[in-house]
Amino acid sequence: MLPNLEGILIASQIFLRKFYFTVGPGGRKAFPYAGDAADSAYGMVRHSMRPTNIACKPKLVLAAVLAIGALPTIAPSQELQQITRAGQKAILAKPGIEMTGARNPDVTIVEYFDYNCPYCKQVAPTFKELIARDSRIAIVYKEWPVLGDASVYAARCALAAGWQGKYFIAHDALLAGPRLSRNDQIESILRGAGVDTEKLKKDLTAHSQEIAAFLARNDAEAHALELDGTPGILVGRQLMPGGAELSFFEKLIAEVRKEPK
Repeated sequence: MLPNLEGILIASQIFLRKFYFTVGPGGRKAFPYAGDAADSAYGMVRHSMRPTNIACKPKLVLAAVLAIGALPTIAPSQELQQITRAGQKAILAKPGIEMTGARNPDVTIVEYFDYNCPYCKQVAPTFKELIARDSRIAIVYKEWPVLGDASVYAARCALAAGWQGKYFIAHDALLAGPRLSRNDQIESILRGAGVDTEKLKKDLTAHSQEIAAFLARNDAEAHALELDGTPGILVGRQLMPGGAELSFFEKLIAEVRKEPK
């Protein structure tokens, strides 16, 4: 069940006020509160590990980009960055859907994703394998539909499915399916997965404000993180603007566990 509208808006306001960071020497600076002096506790720091930085950017929605293939390997050009503890706390506060994985995780992964992003589709099995291998991690999925109207409708439908206890069923079905282009196609996929689409349509209307607020919060967070495409992934407080292979995630999780609590 999704939280009420008031809870979503309060969490979003807290996030926008508190979640700011620096991007390193010479970079753009932002502060924990407007007018405050910079505080190192809110800084973003570089990390020695580097992922395969692959992301699906909204401006590159072409057939060639959307074709599903193996995750390409490119020369890593961007180090990981670390968000603040306040930022992490705000992101995880009342996320709107239940986490998948451990009930009391020592490492939480957050993914900002789009159902039409091929790299999001490819990283989905990796997350399932991580959960199967590691009983101490959890994953929070945050819909960030940036690839067109079909992506927005898919995100809204998946969230609406939460009111019948079938968010994860909808989530998995939409990510595992083909490229989404029509509303009736999305509804057909969900119906085939066991979602009651008649109830879904009623919940889309009845809970439209909650769903809109939820997506607005995710969009605000993604922009504060300066994501320019999907997937955007947080492993603990380490920001990965793109996907990676299983072995990289396992190494990064091990590093995160070594961090001071």
